[in-house]
Amino acid sequence: MTAADRLVHLLARLGVRRNEWRVRPGLYRLGEAGPDSPVFASANYRLSFDALRGALEGMDAFILVLDTRGINVWCAAGKGTFGTDELVARIEKTGLAEVVTHRTVIAPQLCATGVAAHEVRRRSGFRVKFGPVRAEDIPRFMAGGRAAQEMRRVSFDLKDRAVLIPVEAKTALPFVAGASAAAYAAGEPVGAAGIAAASLAGFVAFPLLLPWLPGEDFSAKGLLLGSIAGLGAAAAGLARDDGTSLPSRAVKAASYALALPPITAFLGLNFTGCTTFTSPSGVRREINRYVRPMAGMAGAGLLLNLAQRVVLGLKGGRDGQE
Repeated sequence: MTAADRLVHLLARLGVRRNEWRVRPGLYRLGEAGPDSPVFASANYRLSFDALRGALEGMDAFILVLDTRGINVWCAAGKGTFGTDELVARIEKTGLAEVVTHRTVIAPQLCATGVAAHEVRRRSGFRVKFGPVRAEDIPRFMAGGRAAQEMRRVSFDLKDRAVLIPVEAKTALPFVAGASAAAYAAGEPVGAAGIAAASLAGFVAFPLLLPWLPGEDFSAKGLLLGSIAGLGAAAAGLARDDGTSLPSRAVKAASYALALPPITAFLGLNFTGCTTFTSPSGVRREINRYVRPMAGMAGAGLLLNLAQRVVLGLKGGRDGQE
């Protein structure tokens, strides 16, 4: 791995030019790989490919890179691009049967949802052997000839969740900055701070605290976490002496309590695409169950805030006439 490779990894983690970090599909030789050397299958997403070749450092082997359209192994398996048809087609296109004398391809375990091993063997003559979840366990896997139970388990610990924050932040920050700036320009400093706090809760605190937030649905977890930002902004709005009456400040505080939690909840719902905790059917269920209530809460909060400002404007106009 060179400094340039490390830079690519950093940019990919930050979501910069996300769809451009691809490896050309084909057969790659590592070291002095020969006819008896093992063959490992990989996606053509650069981080997936580099994780594998990094784990194989010092080993003579081949990497069979499938065309997954720049998508990582697990997601590509779910989408069908890391699947039986592509694996068979890539074996044929590279002439793998003429390169190696054995008939085994070691595939990452996380592609198993898309690859039917018996179909691959029937159509290509190659047996599929599923390796460990993580590329870093491949040396131990090769030494033992099989994956130990712990190599089969998918972990999603604090480090795994934290590494996802930068790319989530890159996606959300432009919208957060724009909304906060608009609120501040409209004379809502507390609202601007509340938007920032609710957003940070969504793309920073949410992934870090995910296992400990009560409930199963990500949207419900997000609403609970976002309510802290909403209630905090409401308390700050009530305490802030802006020259308006207490009832007027109470209405504005209620608008914060309603409008801010859906921001965190929506970001939490979006995080379902990054986690090992969810399934496609579960995500669809969450979308159908929570998106409308989120929109309703946010809309009600904005309407309350607008109504409070309109009433103040009308009252100010009457006071001026008097």
